[in-house]
Amino acid sequence: MKNLFQFLWRNNYTIFFVLLEVLSISLVIRNNNFQNTSAFNSSNYLTGSVMEAISNVNEYIGLKTTNRYLASENARLHTLLSGNRDRAATGTAGNFVYTPCKVINNSVYRQANYLTLDKGSLDGIRAEMGVISSQGVVGIVKNVSPHFSTVMSLLHKDASISARFRKNNYFGPLSWDGKDPSYATLRDIARHVKISAGDTIVTTSYSSIFPTDIPIGIVASYEAAPGENFYAVRVTLSTDFRNLDYVYVINNILQQEQQELEAQTEEDDS
Repeated sequence: MKNLFQFLWRNNYTIFFVLLEVLSISLVIRNNNFQNTSAFNSSNYLTGSVMEAISNVNEYIGLKTTNRYLASENARLHTLLSGNRDRAATGTAGNFVYTPCKVINNSVYRQANYLTLDKGSLDGIRAEMGVISSQGVVGIVKNVSPHFSTVMSLLHKDASISARFRKNNYFGPLSWDGKDPSYATLRDIARHVKISAGDTIVTTSYSSIFPTDIPIGIVASYEAAPGENFYAVRVTLSTDFRNLDYVYVINNILQQEQQELEAQTEEDDS
């Protein structure tokens, strides 16, 4: 308190001058319409600018929460839509449940590319689950820890998924050639199949990992080597692997039952 009094005493003339200036400006503004209006407009502009800046900061801070909410809502909608497709096709309830995950690590330009997700076994994630983005197929879960999981990207030399033409259902294995991350190759398509650039390629119903009709890409070009009976179809991938933020891990709740039955059938024939 003593220091405060000393400060006020040392600066009493300056403080008195400032108070007189404020009083003078206040009187001028109060008693003159033009100055009053100008001050009011300036005050509104300043207040609006400050409020807008605060709003922008709050909006930026809230983006993380908003993104997580949107990812969760999209996962719920995916599950509902998947159920509707299954019911329409088979008269049964949907088998697929979607879990939103954030991509916390990703590689694109290696021969064996992987992603790391921020959820693991404690969130119900396990190996051999499919992974998609809002754009299309991403890959398959490889390894899982309690809090994280790694995904074998479609951009992996050993990755291969069943893919088909949406327009006519002809299908074959689709894999990456290890070169351009924007393209993959669909093989074993017979030469009598009518193909056009721009044809849509989607997942088949023959996999226990992915639901049917998940986008994979569109036909860029196709060719068959001399003497070959099958086309090699170059596919522009729907997913931009260089720009992945949130993805969805797909749990086929009947996957184990299907795989066990198929394995038993193979054993019976061996």
